[in-house]
Parts: sequence; structure tokens; C-alpha cells
Amino acid sequence: MIDFAARRTMMVDTQVRPNDVTKFPVIEAMLAIPREEFVPPSLRDVAYSGENLTVGEGRVMLEPRTLAKLVDMLDIEPDDLVLDIASGYGYSAAVIARMSEAVVAIEDDTDMAQEAEKRLADAGVFNVAALHGDLTEGNARQGPYDVILIEGAVEEVPETILDQLKEGGRIGAIFMEGSLGVARIGHRLNGRINWRYAFNAHAPVLRAFTKERGFSL
Repeated sequence: MIDFAARRTMMVDTQVRPNDVTKFPVIEAMLAIPREEFVPPSLRDVAYSGENLTVGEGRVMLEPRTLAKLVDMLDIEPDDLVLDIASGYGYSAAVIARMSEAVVAIEDDTDMAQEAEKRLADAGVFNVAALHGDLTEGNARQGPYDVILIEGAVEEVPETILDQLKEGGRIGAIFMEGSLGVARIGHRLNGRINWRYAFNAHAPVLRAFTKERGFSL
């Protein structure tokens, strides 16, 4: 039988801590949430590998290092309301829920959204609302949000999402430019989003977050 608790500790010690993730709430959450419970059954054995895991067509669960660094740099506080976009089966939402007041997790795959709701309940995570919806629309009804995280790469972030971020709020996303990927953290200051480089990362671009291509002859 696989000792998933031991693998979880090894993940934190070899993938998370060595990559400058030092905030105790992030470390505690990554140690506490059973990653293997938030992947398809066929991926349980590799749930703690140091790579993105494909969980659907064009969709991945971000590698532990990338997720941990994004969450660490978003400075999530205990009274924060967080919007988690493209949350898959709910792992990232479960991690974030341990350090925030509440999480709204949006997933456009109906089956994934339903599975996320079930798996979060089974894991005893009750401060997450796992909802089915259009990823580019977010969930303005529950906003505005202190923090927004996009689980997958983007070419651009729609204004509909940015408008749901509070003044002083933070947003994290991986921007893909060709084959190059860069994680950036944005801060809303005086009504504008100011993006800054965080670290290099890679993930498939979410279909809903591609740039419109201009017509050319």
C-alpha cells in the first residue's frame, strides 16, 4: 500500500520548500491536503510527481512547485475571499481554503465541478463553493474578491475577471508567450492592475483565455 502521507511530506521537502516557499500557512496546507484525492483514479500513484498532471483535454493540475509559489506570492490572509478559476477537481481550492475565509471555485466542465464538490466534502473542506460556469465570467455575484487565481496558462485575462478584483487585491496567472511561460502577480492599485514578474512556469493555455487572432491574408 502506498504511504501517501510520506509522499506528501517528501513533496513539500523536495519540491516546495527548496523553491523559496516559506510561509507557514502554505506549507501547512500542502502537508494537510491529500493531493491523491483530487486526481482521477488512474493518476493517484503519480499525484505527488513534480510535473503538471493532465486531468482533461488541455487541462492540468499545476505541479506542486508552481501552485505553492503562486499561492505564497499572493499573500492570502485568513479573512480573504478567493476566486479560483479552472479549479479542476478542487485541489487548489482545498489548499487555499485552509488559509482564507472562503473560496469560490469555478469550473466549466460539468463533471469536474460536480466531482470537485463531492471530493471537497469528503475531505472535510466546507468553506469552498464549487460552481459550474464560464471561466471567463468568473462569478461576479459572490465578488469582489481579495485574491483571484487562474489554474492554467493564459494569453490574456478578460476585463470581466479583472473587474471582480477588489482595490488592493491580488491576482496570479501564468502567461504563455509562444513556448515561454511566466507567472505574474497583479495588484489592483487606483483602479488599475499592475503586473510584475514572479517566476518562470509552464502550463497549457486555457481555451477561454486565448487572444483573438486578427485576420490576415
